[in-house]
Amino acid sequence: MPGTRKLGRASSHRNAMLRGMVTYLLENGHVQTTLTRAKEVRCVAEKMITLGKKNTLATRRMALSYITKEDVTKKLFDQIAPKYAERNGGYTAIYRLGPRRGDAAEMAIIKLVD
Repeated sequence: MPGTRKLGRASSHRNAMLRGMVTYLLENGHVQTTLTRAKEVRCVAEKMITLGKKNTLATRRMALSYITKEDVTKKLFDQIAPKYAERNGGYTAIYRLGPRRGDAAEMAIIKLVD
C-alpha cells in the first residue's frame, strides 16, 4: 500500500510501524514524527479515509485488517469519512517543524484537515 520509502527498516517492521502511526493519526487527529515518515503515513491514511467513504462491509473489513484498533475503525467510518464526503483527496496536511535536537532529523506534524 505505501510508497517506495524503506525508512531504514525491514519490511515487517516498517509495515507494523506504519499501521501503528496510521491508527494513532486517525485516533487523535495528529502525529509528530519525522518528515519522511509523515509522507509515508499520508499515503496510507488517505487510502483508509477513501475506504471509509465507500462504507460497505468489504471496505470495513479491509480497513479493519490494516488499522490495529476496532474502535478507531468505527470512528473512521462513522465520524471521519463522512466529514470528507465532498472532498476528493487531500485529507491530511504536513507541517514542518525544523530539525530535531538530537540527530538533526527534519521533524513534522501530520494532521487531518478540517
